[in-house]
Formats: sequence, C-alpha cells, structure tokens
Amino acid sequence: MKFSLSTNWCNRRIDDGRLIAEKALELGFGELELGFHTTIEQVKGFKDMLDRIPVGSVHAFCPVPLSAPQGYPELYRFASADADERAIAVFHVKKNIEFAGEMGADTVVLHAGRASADAFIAGKKRRLAKRANSGAKLMPYLLEALANVVGDLEKHDVVLALENLPYLEGFPDENEMEAVLKNDFGGRVKAWFDTGHHRVREMNGWTSRRLDDDAYRGMHLNDVV
Repeated sequence: MKFSLSTNWCNRRIDDGRLIAEKALELGFGELELGFHTTIEQVKGFKDMLDRIPVGSVHAFCPVPLSAPQGYPELYRFASADADERAIAVFHVKKNIEFAGEMGADTVVLHAGRASADAFIAGKKRRLAKRANSGAKLMPYLLEALANVVGDLEKHDVVLALENLPYLEGFPDENEMEAVLKNDFGGRVKAWFDTGHHRVREMNGWTSRRLDDDAYRGMHLNDVV
C-alpha cells in the first residue's frame, strides 16, 4: 500500500514546489498527490523533485487554470446538462490527464458534479426522491463526458477516479457510481473513496454503504468533525 501526502496541506502557505516536496520527505512520505491548489509556478519545483519523491495522483483541476481566480475542485462541472459547460470541463480534464502523464502520475481524481436535491423541498424523503430523479437525468451527460476522455486516459496510461462527495447533491453517489462502472471504459474509470466525505454522508443518512473494494482506485484519509 502506498501513502501519499496531498500538497493541499500547504500549497497556499508555501510558494515553492521543491520546498513542499522536501517537507513531505521530512515527514516520511514517499509520494505526493498534487492538489487542486497547486499553481503553475509550483509545478517546476515538483518536477525537479520527481527523482526523490514521485507524484502518484493529481486532483483536478491542477494546476490551477489561468482562467480561475483560485484553486477549487468544482471549477467546471464534468457532469453537466449544459453542453458548453460540459465541453469546458472535458477540455480541462483532458489537460489534467496530460499533465498527470507528464508528472508520471497514474490517477486523476475528479469531482464530477452535482445533482439538484432542491433545498426548498420539505421532508427528507421528498428531497431524496428529487435528488435521485436529478441524478438519473445527469447520467447520460456523465457517460458522454467519460467517453470523450477515454482515449486520453489510454494514451497517457492514466485512470480517472470519481470521488464521493460530502453533500446530498454530490454526483455520482454510491448507487450511480455502481451504474457508471457497469459501462465499458477499459478499466480507465474508477471510484475514489474519501473517508471524511463518506462519514458526512453516513451521519446525514445519505448513504450506508461502500462499493466493493475493486471499484476503488484509491482513497483520501480525511477526518471530519
């Protein structure tokens, strides 16, 4: 089992990628995940340190796009019913896949999108029903977007991992992710498990299950209050 340190822990406090990598080594880590706060300026330092500490995964969107004011994992909705928004997201995911390949990483972690649960609807059952209906409508758009990046994943020998998200709207949820994985993407699409996100979902009664272990590419060890 490999343990990586997410650079998000200090991306916004330390400007030098080399220094971040050196601190990760001092802490005993042998690998990095480049987080979504990683800047273009920090990338050179990480590249210079690849012979000492490799990059195992890249968390989209990384490095922060020049068009964005700051890093955020949901800058662009990959699973969107809006064709223009989806096209922009696919473009940036393709860039992230290419970047992962350049850095020697084998995984891109992605927040795919959100399915409306309508906070103004009263009653948990009604909100859950609204969320399920919204997810069903989004599914074809997610599958279309995934099909558009499979070639890039194969070219750069990278897996796209869709992360479980800590809110009811997070898409795909556990059941939807299971449906995604029934499609043939050549093993290039997997789930990603975040322990803190799962706990939030569990405490709110939005889930009580995990997928089979072989569905997951990896996990974030992340605590939660």
